[in-house]
Amino acid sequence: MKRNILYTFIIATAMSMSGCSSFLEENPVDQMPEEEAYKNPQMIYLNTVANLYTKIGADGGGAGLAGTDRGLYDLNTFTADEAILPTRGGDWDDGGLWRNLFTHNWGTNNDLIIGTWDYLYGVIVQCNQSIDKLVSLKEQDPENEYYEIYRSEVRAIRAMYYYYLLDMFARVPIVESSLTQMADVKQSERTDVFNFVKKELEESIPLLEDAKSAENGEFYGRMTKAAAYFLMAKLALNAEVYTDNDWTDNVRPDGKNIKFTVDGQEMNCWEATVAYCDKVKACGYALNLGTNGFLSNFVVNNEGSKENIFVIPMDPSLYKARNMYLVRSRHYDVGKALGFGNGGWNGSTATIEAMNAFGYGSANPDPRLELTYYTGKVIVNGEEVINSDTGEPLEYKPMAVKLQFDKGDTNMKTAGARMYKYADDATATEDGQCPHNDWVLFRYSDVVLMRAEALVRNGQSGQADLDEVRNRVGASFAEATLDNLLKERLLELAWEGWRRQDLVRFGRFNDAITYRPKTEKYLQVFPIHANTLAVNKNLTQNPGYAK
Repeated sequence: MKRNILYTFIIATAMSMSGCSSFLEENPVDQMPEEEAYKNPQMIYLNTVANLYTKIGADGGGAGLAGTDRGLYDLNTFTADEAILPTRGGDWDDGGLWRNLFTHNWGTNNDLIIGTWDYLYGVIVQCNQSIDKLVSLKEQDPENEYYEIYRSEVRAIRAMYYYYLLDMFARVPIVESSLTQMADVKQSERTDVFNFVKKELEESIPLLEDAKSAENGEFYGRMTKAAAYFLMAKLALNAEVYTDNDWTDNVRPDGKNIKFTVDGQEMNCWEATVAYCDKVKACGYALNLGTNGFLSNFVVNNEGSKENIFVIPMDPSLYKARNMYLVRSRHYDVGKALGFGNGGWNGSTATIEAMNAFGYGSANPDPRLELTYYTGKVIVNGEEVINSDTGEPLEYKPMAVKLQFDKGDTNMKTAGARMYKYADDATATEDGQCPHNDWVLFRYSDVVLMRAEALVRNGQSGQADLDEVRNRVGASFAEATLDNLLKERLLELAWEGWRRQDLVRFGRFNDAITYRPKTEKYLQVFPIHANTLAVNKNLTQNPGYAK
């Protein structure tokens, strides 16, 4: 059977995502009697742990860690130098929403910001409910060891959601119980949130499973040791950023003075990054090699990848999770050629900066250029797709992209390199939005690149790790410098939602790029939405934003 049976029978509590409600509120849409929900071990797991996994993917509304639009992924992608969603005449204007993300003019009333905040806290509320219930059940049956195992899994999931809040909003309330009242909520400084996430993961890891999460089986799509080690590596690699409570002064703590304890040994944050990356490798992960090694992570039915660490399971017959990103990037005529009536929204493209980084138009482009983007004529089922406007073969024009096209511009509909990385699935439903390719959240090549960067930052050589990633695709030699590693992360991880975080860590997030002037240095985190502040009086605005 393709999927773990637990995923075919889940009773999920629907959370309110309204921007005008308290982030501690929850409004169950459908409930079952408590005696039924917790009558045996399987039902206990389903209703305290398994139901949380249904929230990691989503079918719209800004929810989900990836796959949908107007949420976390878009904030991390379209605010960076990697991708752009141009206004094409009347298409994709949306009141300037996407242009404002790219030009860093999102303000304190942006819909994506409140949607992301509400989604992340909605899942945290549900985690707290599960933890409180498991504690109660253990009190009734203290000899049952499974309650603590289940609780550790939920704590690790909750820590992942706080990790995203730490990364994107910095100063957030830490709420550990569903019984907490709004009057008791206190907003924590960024360092405190960092320490909380670190502690929760460290204490949860011993009881997490050793099994691989991205392979078919009982632990498919679940939080395992490797996924938690990956998050610990991210915490350590970004520790200079995450322990900086005043990011407006452009002064950060020194990573060599930020301490971690790994297996009883005290390490600085760079040494800890390496140690946690090594722990991921020890769990059995490696790069997929061979001619199709890179793309095998993103093919239809990609459960067999030994490189994918944590994924959003995709199966149109079992889940509501979607991947809108291929559809959003395709030209209308490509969607029709694939058999999807509305399977092309003709939106997102690579930036000119990304094309230059990949060496588009040069004599020796990076081999991943054609594995990541459509950059010219598009072939579907062995035939060129025809542009319905011209009657000629459709051809994307990567270097013609700009922020806004006026009607009548001959490049308006064809400008920009489009997403190729995830394979087209002819059996996808919902006009291509519900495919069988699992969305990859954590991948081992990221681990290798994190390790290389940490070594270089610690005054050592990261060359062997960089070579491992580049040799897999047949790329030419590049010296393992910090600048080259930042570039390599774009070449390897484009479209995977990491670019904003990478640019912040390298101090490059606010740099001027094509169609965007240099912005203020403090825009490394998002503001707390005005509606959230209005409802929750215990919160104050992040530094650098209007009160």
